[in-house]
Amino acid sequence: MKKIRYLSFGIGRKMLIRIILMTTLICTVTTLSGYLQYNYTIRKMYNDKGYAVGNIILDHLDGDQVARYARTWTADEKHAEITEYLKSVEKSSGAAFIYIGVPREDHTIRYLFDSSGTVSIGEVDRIEADFEETWTAFTEGKRPESHLVRNSKKYGYLTSSVLPVTDSQGHIAALLIVDIWMKDILTVLQSYILWMVVIALGIMAVFATIYWLYMKRHFVVPLIQIRENVTEFAAGETKEAIPLDHIRTNDEIQELAESVHGMEKDIVKYIDNIRTITAEKERIGAELNVATQIQADMLPRIFPPFPDRHEFDIYATMDPAKEVGGDFYDFFLLDQDHIGLVMADVSGKGMPAALFMVIAKTLIKNRAHMGGGPAEVLEYVNGQLCEGNDAELFVTVWFAILDLKTGKGLAVNAGHEHPTVRRAGGKYELVVYRHAPALAVMEGMKFKEHEFELHPGDSLFVYTDGVPEATNLQNELFGEERMMEALNRNPDADPETILRTVRQELDAFVAEAPQFDDITMLGFRFLYDR
Repeated sequence: MKKIRYLSFGIGRKMLIRIILMTTLICTVTTLSGYLQYNYTIRKMYNDKGYAVGNIILDHLDGDQVARYARTWTADEKHAEITEYLKSVEKSSGAAFIYIGVPREDHTIRYLFDSSGTVSIGEVDRIEADFEETWTAFTEGKRPESHLVRNSKKYGYLTSSVLPVTDSQGHIAALLIVDIWMKDILTVLQSYILWMVVIALGIMAVFATIYWLYMKRHFVVPLIQIRENVTEFAAGETKEAIPLDHIRTNDEIQELAESVHGMEKDIVKYIDNIRTITAEKERIGAELNVATQIQADMLPRIFPPFPDRHEFDIYATMDPAKEVGGDFYDFFLLDQDHIGLVMADVSGKGMPAALFMVIAKTLIKNRAHMGGGPAEVLEYVNGQLCEGNDAELFVTVWFAILDLKTGKGLAVNAGHEHPTVRRAGGKYELVVYRHAPALAVMEGMKFKEHEFELHPGDSLFVYTDGVPEATNLQNELFGEERMMEALNRNPDADPETILRTVRQELDAFVAEAPQFDDITMLGFRFLYDR
């Protein structure tokens, strides 16, 4: 009995410590999450205030004048008026600093205007806020994603709101930066944390005391032997189950002891299998993740892909149904005047289709760079794919080569979906003609080329069967008719917008139904004016 009392006191004390630790952790997490959210809200509020002030200033600011000062760096009477206006806005809004300047790549800014009156036009100072976001705002006109909060010895605790100043031509001439004091936030946050800690400690003390007394009286003493058994079992690294026959309470505690013993035996039996299965699953998952990344990296993903080429606009997407897919698209310049366009779909799904896709894509691109028309390229690729194709996979391909000077092109459709064409000012229409067989179906196949011509403003849209065959919960197909309606929702849009519109219409139609097939699309607009 003395042993049990001693152990009872020990287990109760440990339980109390755990309760205190758990409640402390909960209170800490609650306080910390509240602090972070509150801190974020305050920062956002101050930052938004800066943007509100900045937008008011931009409404009254002549961007062309700012651009002129950025070219001449010479002050005049109008410069003094703008500076006085910034001073008045700073005073009335409570802002810390308001200034306009031109950032430079050496992380400095050259001032055009400064509300404090202490900096002259042309003076240079280091950019205290995050340079990358400030530089992006100047070069791309994008509002910084963060609140640009800093606490410097020179200027104090501030948040910066950065807005581009554009001239009448839409060119960014400079940046308008509004700094807002944030020193009050420290006092508010300290008070908030103090009250949260006091309240949390009070709740923790009451809860821990009541819960410890209840658990000690009703559960601690009868459960101690079971606890020791489980501890000993765990210390033995689950090599064998430890009997609990000495517990004879003839109630639920005894049933619990018997259940624990049975559980230990099951754990010993299955732990090795579980470890093996888990390790294998993790290995397969890691390999699939690598395969997914490799496949994604093989497809062109940077748009625009050829920034210096203005004869065309192109955009493409591929969304696999599984971790890896069998669809692929490709586009590549064969020389300065010709571009190759590829849309393909490998039979099957998963890893086999993905591997076949890698081979087919590589063969098409490499053979196309060696010269010849689409038919000659696909005849060669077909022969290569037929060799050793024990899995009997095949791939449907639409492959075209377009002359970027004349707009004339040749295309081969090897068992693929019908392409769609839109003439300038018109609507997208399906181009229906007889297909050739898919690649890897039969050796020695010949492929017929189809001539086509694009004029400035004409567009192409090619896709895989994952688009028209997408199915909703009622087993209805999206179909070519809905696809064409989506394309013609805004036929004058650029390729990226066209693809996004089709995908939105498709997602709305499919709703909660799972994706069974890869969805791949490519849009191309011919812009060359002969």
